[in-house]
Amino acid sequence: MVTRRHLLAASLGLAATAHQSMSLRAAFAQQSAPNLGPNRLVTLGTRGGPAIRTGFTPAPSANLIVYDNVPYVIDTGYGVSGKLVESKFPLPQLRYIFITHHHSDHNAEFGLLAYNSWAMGLKTPIDAYGPAGMKQLAQGFWDAYKFDIETRMADEGRPDLRKLVSAHEYAEGEVLKTDKARVSALRNVHPPIKESFALKFEFPGKTIVFSGDTAYHPPLAQFAKGADILVHEVMLFPAIEFIVRANPNAGRILEHLKASHTPVADVGRIATEAGVKTLVLSHFVPADSPKVTDKDWIDGVRETWKGELVLAKDLMEIKL
Repeated sequence: MVTRRHLLAASLGLAATAHQSMSLRAAFAQQSAPNLGPNRLVTLGTRGGPAIRTGFTPAPSANLIVYDNVPYVIDTGYGVSGKLVESKFPLPQLRYIFITHHHSDHNAEFGLLAYNSWAMGLKTPIDAYGPAGMKQLAQGFWDAYKFDIETRMADEGRPDLRKLVSAHEYAEGEVLKTDKARVSALRNVHPPIKESFALKFEFPGKTIVFSGDTAYHPPLAQFAKGADILVHEVMLFPAIEFIVRANPNAGRILEHLKASHTPVADVGRIATEAGVKTLVLSHFVPADSPKVTDKDWIDGVRETWKGELVLAKDLMEIKL
């Protein structure tokens, strides 16, 4: 005879078995999750502008944050896939991409980064965030590579890359919020581009802010208030004649540089007003003038910033 006691015991037994099964699945998932290494910021590419004059060092703008085993790529300038491989990051583990604005030195390799990750074994989703035009950027790549993608799907049995990548467009305000991170955007000043942003990444106990490409923009100091790290673009005004001479087909490039980038002393002003713990200079303008030394950048920013200072180099790792 089946009694209530028997039913209760059976129910408890099933619950225990289910709990054990769930615990085993969770343990297996944890064991099979790749270890991406310590929390860190990697300045993959530190060149301002798209020109490739001295190989791939310095390369156009790209950065990687790994925090709590989740990777975030910020900007995808030409060469970013190779730089990630050089940094020992496993491309199939790519998860989030953020683009600050649609200049080519920040978005040129967006599609190829996703593709190269897929070619290396990607089978999990990628969420890619960028200003207005991001969806068009993604669709343009899918259109250009339709034949190759579909051929490899049929011939090699790969999943559809186009279904793995979701493109999102953001404006000023909150961009992403998960249980591990919050990302927000501040519109900056980078004419003639209006949809250009600084990005703030907030993790438990750590905040990193990227200025994006911008002229001197005082509101950025409030946006970055108290951040652990501010990664700020920088221009050495006395040296930009080098860029003018190196671009004979760009008759108005001098005016663009003056209107769209931040002189080194003004970068220091932003960092000082924000009270950040560490200032990282990157996206150097110019990046490869033979007449410019590290001392020139340091002397320029020390007029207005006395705190912790890092001159970013390609593949530099900063522990978080």
